[in-house]
Amino acid sequence: MAAGPAGGQKWCAFLSRAAFACLVLIALDETPGRAQSVTPDLFNPRRTTQVAPDNLAIRQISGSPSAAVLDPNATLDPNTTFDPNSDPNKRKANQPAESRIGKVPVYGLPAASGAADSGYDSRNSKRKPPKYYPAQARPKPPPGPGTPPPQPRPVNLSGQLRLSIPPSESANKQPLPPAMADTVPGQPQRRRLKIDDDPFGAVGDYAGSFLIKSAVEVSGGYDTNPGRTFQPHGLPSWVVAPEFLAVSDWERHALVADLRGSFTGYGGSLPPIIDGQINSAPLNVDRPDFTGHVDGRLDVTEDFDLTAQTRLRVATDNPGSPNIQAGLVGYPIYATFGGTFGFDQRFNRLQISAGGTFDRTVYEDSTLTDGEHSSNDDRDYNQYGGISRVSYELKPGLKPFVEVEGDDRVHDLQFDRSGFQRDSTGGYAKAGSSFEFSRLLTGEVAVGWTERTYVDPRLNRLDGLLTSGSLIWSVSGLTTAKFITDTQIAETTLPNTSGIFVHTYAFEVDHDFRRWLTAIGKFTYGTYDYEGDIRKDKTYSVEGDLIYKMTRNLWIKGSLRHDILDSNVPLASSNATVVMLGVRLQN
Repeated sequence: MAAGPAGGQKWCAFLSRAAFACLVLIALDETPGRAQSVTPDLFNPRRTTQVAPDNLAIRQISGSPSAAVLDPNATLDPNTTFDPNSDPNKRKANQPAESRIGKVPVYGLPAASGAADSGYDSRNSKRKPPKYYPAQARPKPPPGPGTPPPQPRPVNLSGQLRLSIPPSESANKQPLPPAMADTVPGQPQRRRLKIDDDPFGAVGDYAGSFLIKSAVEVSGGYDTNPGRTFQPHGLPSWVVAPEFLAVSDWERHALVADLRGSFTGYGGSLPPIIDGQINSAPLNVDRPDFTGHVDGRLDVTEDFDLTAQTRLRVATDNPGSPNIQAGLVGYPIYATFGGTFGFDQRFNRLQISAGGTFDRTVYEDSTLTDGEHSSNDDRDYNQYGGISRVSYELKPGLKPFVEVEGDDRVHDLQFDRSGFQRDSTGGYAKAGSSFEFSRLLTGEVAVGWTERTYVDPRLNRLDGLLTSGSLIWSVSGLTTAKFITDTQIAETTLPNTSGIFVHTYAFEVDHDFRRWLTAIGKFTYGTYDYEGDIRKDKTYSVEGDLIYKMTRNLWIKGSLRHDILDSNVPLASSNATVVMLGVRLQN
């Protein structure tokens, strides 16, 4: 049916009445108008809401034990306000409680998560025992109720347990500056110094590029037989022993000076006649002893070095030696000085060393008790020689070698006081090895053969087995054992006697009761064979030392030594006991 004018008026009247009704409703409603906020989530394609869960307001969920939770699927009520001071467990009187039927409760901790090592586990799972490193301390089982908690045991800087706390840790100490104690905020961690292996050793001073260490020992005591005679006569004694060591600190080349000496004095003189017999020892038994050498190395290339050494030895004949004349005022002093110049060439593991040697020995004149002087020019001689050594490093810490030496001794006088020609030619050949096994056993040992032939046909050739070595065995961190052996052919003035074949063996044990308290035990055994004479001597020496290290610069040392000379010649044996107490000053 077509719409006419009447139909158009009818639709206009209907729209007018609808618009009027809407205006009336708007006027009667007091709700303020609100506009939608423009946020980044306005164009969120999610169908449930246009507000992201992160931007949802915190609201309370009835019946929940939590005070506030987020529900991304919930519809926000703009008329609902949240009171942070309200109790979440309280609800409004007109609001019904939420039903819990059909809901699985969810808790914050999973099953058995709060059980301890010995607690209850509802899952009945098997617990794995803890793993420990080798030699790691295992925890002890827990003590019974009422047992006080264990106290932490003291440890040193390396983390090792100590049996007791030293007095230095419990003593009152000055507080450290914050920079030294690493307590300054933002300060980088300081590098810790390594533990000092010798906390009471000499530190030394630097003079230019040389590290210099010096020391002097002064001691006094008593010697029951200073002349080492058959009939003993004791005297108080004193010893002054200085030391000097200088070591270069260069990137290339090296220079080392090692000087050590001592002077032994006595508070008196020996009588010329003891028990009705002439005293074979000098009246004045004071004697010096000095050993010094300076070693240098010039690094020409990486594998080729030039080496040199100068040495000096000042001493006297040993007390009780048959080379000492009767009726002397004092021991005649002799000096041996010389040097060695050579080279050292390395071919990978093969090393070849060789050098020439020169030494001169000079004796001073002897002074007799009647005021006369006796010349010792027949004992002065020069020694020319050469030495070579070839070694090969089989593996780190094991280096076998072969060494050969030859020399000529030419005396200033062709004939000595007994009419014998003392010029001779000799040498030795030995084979051995130097080794270093994990610092537990270090040193060198060799065995060989030595001989010496004299110009005078009346003097027999002197030969025999040669042993030399120096071993250091670190038994433990507190105990060290040392073994030293040496063989020499010494000159003599006895008629028809070629020389003295000397073997020396020394064994020493050092033990530290504390770092500042050390005990040293020494035993020395020696044999003296006089070729061409019936005399044979044996020497024994037993010594015990106790050192108390007060500081790095001051030590106190006590020593007790007993010497025995056993000879097959009548009235030539002797015994002596020496007691000394002194101090050592070092830097």
